[in-house]
Amino acid sequence: MVAVRRWTGVAAAAGIDVSYVDSHCHIGRYDDPLSVLRRAEESDVVTIAVTESPAEFQRLSLRFGKRQFLRVALGIHPLRAGSATPLDLALFGRLLGRVDYVGEVGLDRSREGKATFRQQTKVFEHLLGQPQIGDKVLTVHSRGAEKETIDYLAAAGVTAILHWYSGALGHLDDALAAGLWFSVNAAMLRSKNGQRIVRSLPRERVLTETDGPFTRMAGRPSEPGDIPEVVKGLAGVWGEDVDSASGQIFENMRAVADAARGSR
Repeated sequence: MVAVRRWTGVAAAAGIDVSYVDSHCHIGRYDDPLSVLRRAEESDVVTIAVTESPAEFQRLSLRFGKRQFLRVALGIHPLRAGSATPLDLALFGRLLGRVDYVGEVGLDRSREGKATFRQQTKVFEHLLGQPQIGDKVLTVHSRGAEKETIDYLAAAGVTAILHWYSGALGHLDDALAAGLWFSVNAAMLRSKNGQRIVRSLPRERVLTETDGPFTRMAGRPSEPGDIPEVVKGLAGVWGEDVDSASGQIFENMRAVADAARGSR
């Protein structure tokens, strides 16, 4: 049984007893998100719910209110950045002071994002230039644009997690030198490339995520309550017991929060 630990997140008023953290989940994309959150809480999982726009952040914040096991992140997804308006950017700036977590943000130069890549970079530069961004934890998309994303994050000096990294191993040293962390999901652990990336990373820089509902577990959409299975998968790749892997990952998430808090 994994030991229960105290979670305070970033600037949380009171700690709660948890064992796991899902650092990247699209909770608003589930058909019944309240049931998903209930199962996460039953499994002692804190969920960081990423959003794709400031408007979505507002909707989720109103819908779910304050919950001990939930943190709603403020985001502008790179695939939405092409249509982001000045009002969207202004709203992001106004809401930033209300959050501890920012995401999903970043860059995407895949086939889907290539046409808007120039606008994406402008939006990303704008977000990273916000005065309060330095004391937030960012969860960052980098598909097809890993080098550029890492360079931007390094230059900004922010506390950031590269979500579902799938790029070249050659960029990992630059990311680690910039103090970045990496979040791993079940889909990564099922792929040869994902396992190769995990094995190349220092264990103290690895976190867990689901990216639910866009990944699958046991033939259904993954959800935060599946994080214990992700930890088991990581333990297998690392060749260590589940308790040790869980403890390492939890301390890593604490270090991320402390890094952001320390920049205040």
